[in-house]
Amino acid sequence: MGAGHHHQLYLPGGSVVHRLPPQCKLLAVFAFALVVVATPRERFWAFAAYAVLLGGVAVAARVPVTYVLRRMVIEVPFVLFAFLIPVIGLGERTTVLGLSLSVPGLWAAWNILAKATLGVVASILLAATTEPRVILVGAQRLRLPSLLVQIAMFMLRYLDVIVGEMRRMRVARESRGFEARTFRQVPVIARSAGALFIRSYERGERVHLAMLSRGYSGTMPMLHDISASVRQWGTALALPGVALVIWGLTW
Repeated sequence: MGAGHHHQLYLPGGSVVHRLPPQCKLLAVFAFALVVVATPRERFWAFAAYAVLLGGVAVAARVPVTYVLRRMVIEVPFVLFAFLIPVIGLGERTTVLGLSLSVPGLWAAWNILAKATLGVVASILLAATTEPRVILVGAQRLRLPSLLVQIAMFMLRYLDVIVGEMRRMRVARESRGFEARTFRQVPVIARSAGALFIRSYERGERVHLAMLSRGYSGTMPMLHDISASVRQWGTALALPGVALVIWGLTW
């Protein structure tokens, strides 16, 4: 894993959150997400408290609010789907701003928006404070399935290579006067996608043969053994711990 392969979501820093071992942060985010999902949708105050907790983590990690908001664009499909549910939902109807909306649909929309937003923000904070390659090391430390971790490692390592190949193919098409303006150009795009797939498959075979020639036996060595102290585990698990207390109060 080269040190230059940093994801755009990562925000370098030296905060206490940045310094926590990746396995601690991974487990903390996963546990926090479980608590959020298990919270009854009627407990509005609980979701507000979860948002305050995430705000505290962002302050401790020195992650600007604008940085988080810009990267929440990934949630747009969920937002659009949530706004559509009350319109097409069944059951009791109510009028909001002149529109007849489904009451169960409104509850479902709120449930999706609240929980998805909190999960996305927690994931953004994790990615902003942990390098991608370090996250995979944390996954190894948590004993996640080795095959899944290896697949993620190679995706991270060769994603830039594939994107660069796509960029070169696009430049080659445009240098020959190609412009994708109508549906008649779809066959050209399809052939380019097929060529990219074949090149990626062949590259994967060459990489696999190279690994076998170097003694690969199905498992990857752990290049960075990052251990965590009891204090670090306690700091990381404070987020899901407080969230669990809030969840208990909702019942």
